[in-house]
Amino acid sequence: MSGTGRRSGVERVIRGMFDDAGVRGWLHVADLHRPSAQVTIDPGDQLPMSSVYKVPLMAAFCRLADAGRIDPGRRLTLGPDERVPGPTGLSVLRDPVTLSLRDMVVLMMTISDNTSAHAVLRAVGPEAVDATCRDLGLPDTHIHGGVVSTFSRLVAETGAPSLDAALAHVADNDVVAPPGVYDPASKASTTPADMARLLRAIWTDRAASEDRCAFMRGVMRRQAWSHRLGSGFPYDDVTVYGKTGTFGSLRHEAGVVELADGSTYTAVVFTQAARADTKLPRADAVIGAAARAAVEELRGSQGT
Repeated sequence: MSGTGRRSGVERVIRGMFDDAGVRGWLHVADLHRPSAQVTIDPGDQLPMSSVYKVPLMAAFCRLADAGRIDPGRRLTLGPDERVPGPTGLSVLRDPVTLSLRDMVVLMMTISDNTSAHAVLRAVGPEAVDATCRDLGLPDTHIHGGVVSTFSRLVAETGAPSLDAALAHVADNDVVAPPGVYDPASKASTTPADMARLLRAIWTDRAASEDRCAFMRGVMRRQAWSHRLGSGFPYDDVTVYGKTGTFGSLRHEAGVVELADGSTYTAVVFTQAARADTKLPRADAVIGAAARAAVEELRGSQGT
């Protein structure tokens, strides 16, 4: 079977996986060292990326540190009034906390801490993140102020009296979400293809200096969550690096899979579920299953 025929076959299989899990899916999986060897499903579609925006934010932080325009060791004290809503990290603490910007990057990436991410974004500046995206060839990636902007827009779009009420509104399966809620034009947004390019730049030391790229890879290796991309590769000799993103019915992960033989793949899977329930384990697990099917296809086609 030709390479094109094989790709079409696995893409049909993956689309079937998405259908069975009750999600619409977008995918870009590629061999790190042979980027033309890829399996894709609508990789150029632009979508709200939720906390995946923290990956380009981290890259911008590292580039500014390389240029001497930001001190990674600079310490900030964040009081209770500076908390950003979120389920983890500083967002759930009640007392003042003092940390370096570098450690806030670690928190925003490993446990997706929104408060740390917002503090880093204030230090870096949205313009610097957008400039990083342009420099790295990510034309469809725009952060629009990150999670704080997304939350404020959500309250306005739903007409809810508070953020909690707005989040409850989009999580209600009996209520139709307003059209703007998932509009990428007003949210931090990207495409699977853009995120694959960013990951490749980080893994090939082009996103920043060699030391900074090593830092980024190390941070992504320590992500706490393994229920999405990692669920497709549950083996001690496989290393999964990643960053999840969740917003309403959207569940994403952008990461890298390194197999025992050293072969390495960028893996970006975005999904939108038909239902907005907070817990949809099949929607989470299909991210790993789809990525694994794509990786297996690429491994099987080597040398053909």
